[in-house]
Amino acid sequence: MQLVSTPVRYRTMHDFFGYPEELYGIEYPARGDIARALQVRAPLQAAGIACETDDARGLDHGAWSVLKLMYPQADIPVVAMSVQPRLVPEEQYRIGHALAPLREQGVLILGSGGTVHNLQRLEWSDRGVLGWALGFDEWLAEQLETWNTEALFHYEAQAPQAREAVPTPEHLAPPLIAMGTAHRGKKARPLHREYQLGTLSLSCWMMG
Repeated sequence: MQLVSTPVRYRTMHDFFGYPEELYGIEYPARGDIARALQVRAPLQAAGIACETDDARGLDHGAWSVLKLMYPQADIPVVAMSVQPRLVPEEQYRIGHALAPLREQGVLILGSGGTVHNLQRLEWSDRGVLGWALGFDEWLAEQLETWNTEALFHYEAQAPQAREAVPTPEHLAPPLIAMGTAHRGKKARPLHREYQLGTLSLSCWMMG
């Protein structure tokens, strides 16, 4: 079931461990938007996707770490949606497709996650991106640019080093959902590409 957040004001979640103490002091007091959250829930339910609102959960680091760079004053309303990692890629894309009408209403849809995200394989010397991580990310980029959903839906079998690059699927779900929102135009354009600690991908894509 998808959960759509409806708090009046989000508490900042520091849902990570082992990082510098300064990170735990960061606050991002984003305000919610109940009316918009209901507009998010409606098309999901209309598409037969189970969805409920949630006014208790805070804003996790996958959301506020991006928003704080884009909107440092926390002066825009935010609606957060959960990610269900047990869904297959095609189902993630379908969720995005259901949300596509929100784009026409001027809603900015962000899907945050590292397309290569294996914390067990980080290279702390950070001497450049490793070949297996780059190989997977380049394969992914080609499928995004050609909108090859057939390959993306079966990335575990078709992509090189998929098991290493995506040991758990929750970080790959957001870009698939974002793709679904742009199903009508079927265009993807890279905006930024960077790697940290040898394997961690910080690519940024515009869909549509």
